[in-house]
Amino acid sequence: MQHPSLVEWENILKKLMDDLDDYLEDQYGNMYHLHPARPKRGTTSNKAHDGLFDVVASFTLGLGTKHGKGYVVDVHISTLDRVPEEIEIKIHNATLKHLRKKIKKYFPDKKLMVNYEKKLIKIHGDLSLGPLHIE
Repeated sequence: MQHPSLVEWENILKKLMDDLDDYLEDQYGNMYHLHPARPKRGTTSNKAHDGLFDVVASFTLGLGTKHGKGYVVDVHISTLDRVPEEIEIKIHNATLKHLRKKIKKYFPDKKLMVNYEKKLIKIHGDLSLGPLHIE
């Protein structure tokens, strides 16, 4: 059983990840062939399960890190094509920029930051389960 505020928090975070998935699909979704086992964009009920990108945020305690606990954002490109490192960096930077732009929309009452940490993108800051608002 999960605390209702945690369920609400994770639902909002999923909406933010879906927003990021849509952004990345719009910007880069036609650059590479889909993995043969991957459905086309929009054909499943979960954006993480179709299209070129699989975007998830996973909680970490952040032991031994500068920013401590938070959510690590993983963007997986679902293709068998070779993706040059410079394109991966470009997508990584676009991810960081988009999350920084959108974080306040999804968590207006929270002081959250989005930063690189050990080559990962991390959402950290006020992770308290106080009042949340779903738009």
